[in-house]
Amino acid sequence: MEEPARRVTGPDDTVGAYTWARSFRIWDIYFALIWLATLVFVLGAEHPGWPVRIVAAGLLVPLVPLFVWVGRTILRGDPPGQRQALGYLTAAMALFLPSAILVGETRLMTFALVPQCFMTLRMHRALVAVAVISLAPVTGWALVWWPSEQAVFFNGLFALVTFVFSVAVGSWVIRIIEQSQERAALIAELDASRHEISRLSAAHGALAERERMAREIHDTLAQGFTSLLMLIQAVEAELDHDVPEARRHLALMDETARQNLAEARALVAGGAPADLDGASLPDALRRLAARHDAVLEVTGPVRALPAGPEVVALRACQEALTNARRHAGSAPVVGIALAYADEALTVSVQDDGCGFDPAAVTSGYGLAGLRARAAEVGGTARVHSAPGDGTTVTVRLPVPPVRSAQ
Repeated sequence: MEEPARRVTGPDDTVGAYTWARSFRIWDIYFALIWLATLVFVLGAEHPGWPVRIVAAGLLVPLVPLFVWVGRTILRGDPPGQRQALGYLTAAMALFLPSAILVGETRLMTFALVPQCFMTLRMHRALVAVAVISLAPVTGWALVWWPSEQAVFFNGLFALVTFVFSVAVGSWVIRIIEQSQERAALIAELDASRHEISRLSAAHGALAERERMAREIHDTLAQGFTSLLMLIQAVEAELDHDVPEARRHLALMDETARQNLAEARALVAGGAPADLDGASLPDALRRLAARHDAVLEVTGPVRALPAGPEVVALRACQEALTNARRHAGSAPVVGIALAYADEALTVSVQDDGCGFDPAAVTSGYGLAGLRARAAEVGGTARVHSAPGDGTTVTVRLPVPPVRSAQ
């Protein structure tokens, strides 16, 4: 089993490193207190004599520089190097075991060394090291000093309990660390997913905005410029033989240009279409029909509706009228029907032009944009046409039902 990492760095690695360094100071204090308590117990023991206790205490002294200069670096590794950890713990046990065999009180140092085994070694190596640290001192102490059977029993039992407790706690701590690492990895994955979703959402929003702007430009400015070009062609053909009609078309050009300018300003400002600014939908369609020599018929009780359906209805008429002027042939008869119903608004644009096969239309933005607009407000857009049979564009949009009077 691989030793789990003890520090998971996040987006701000500096903060993570500082947190780990700050928490490691607690371990420094813990090690220092255990070492100092062990030294006091060794020097204050009643048995054996002073020379032996001085030797045991002297073996404990090098543990401090060994920990400060070598152990701390290994413990803070992420993950610790196994070869360096084995070398460090071997050197620590080489100082600890003789001292623990000479003076039993040295075994207090076990509480500082055992955690280091689980912190630096893989599980099977950590268990072997903990067994040596827990059981070897009692065995050596019994062989060197030959204490009473009762003392051997109680010390051996204490060493065995210490070993079992160390293994249980160490295994539990490692499982906690592994779970924490898994949670940290999951959190990092979720954070990465959140950033990716945010990026995709922003990209989707930008794409949707580009599509919206493309529809608005197609349905307003592009159609206005198309009308201007067609009016210019009509004026050029009429200047020599029909000046009054040419003047009428010039007036339409002026009105169309002004309307295009108003639409451009409304598009930049993000407001309602210029035709609907301060006007009802039937009034806007009447002005639109006049510019395209079309006839408008309104049925049903006219009422104020939300901006969404009215804008879609207006744009659908603009698209259908522009297509009729461009593709229906010379001087088509165009009619617009606007019908108010209880829960629906229906607008139809019909011409008697040359017609076309809707299934054969695979490119262009007009019909696809018209259907997309209708779908955005929960409506439908259908095109009925055939070669030589004219064209009918019908858009049906859901609207709030009429409230009955109380």
